[in-house]
Amino acid sequence: MFAQFLDIIFRSLKLDKNLYRESKYFGDAAIYFAGLIMILDGVAGAVAANTIIKTSIGISGLTAILTWLVWTIFIYVIGVKIFPDKEIKISFKKVLIAVGYAHAPGLLRFFAVTPDLVLLIVFITQFWIFASLIISTKQILNLKSNFKAFGIIFLSFLIIAFLSISFLMSRMNALPISNIS
Repeated sequence: MFAQFLDIIFRSLKLDKNLYRESKYFGDAAIYFAGLIMILDGVAGAVAANTIIKTSIGISGLTAILTWLVWTIFIYVIGVKIFPDKEIKISFKKVLIAVGYAHAPGLLRFFAVTPDLVLLIVFITQFWIFASLIISTKQILNLKSNFKAFGIIFLSFLIIAFLSISFLMSRMNALPISNIS
């Protein structure tokens, strides 16, 4: 079982499109493998961030799970419900698993142990995750076009970014700011 988990990680890192086509990777343990990848991705992000600013590893793990669900909801709604390529019968769970697997490149953030490497590694892994999400979306939704898969991921990203910025801005307005004269 551990060998299959490592195989999933390495195939995701290699951007292997067949990972998302083979049913053996979507069996009973798949949701746990995907969830573990997401939690480890969050922890790796916290480890990388801790070289610059103190970050809670527990909160990062929970944030990764929330991020996993949000990405999946947007990819599912945009790719399956709003802009399907054709009549597609795909479960939310299968998209959830694919999105989890696609985040395996984030595990490389464990190597960002010095402040000099953090920004470079985070930047590279984020683009790697983005590429992995495009490949997984194309394969899992059986899309004909790489451009359409890119559009689904990019639109999902824009929505997530907008909601995140809106949330942060609303939190900033809620903070008591003293006016020192």
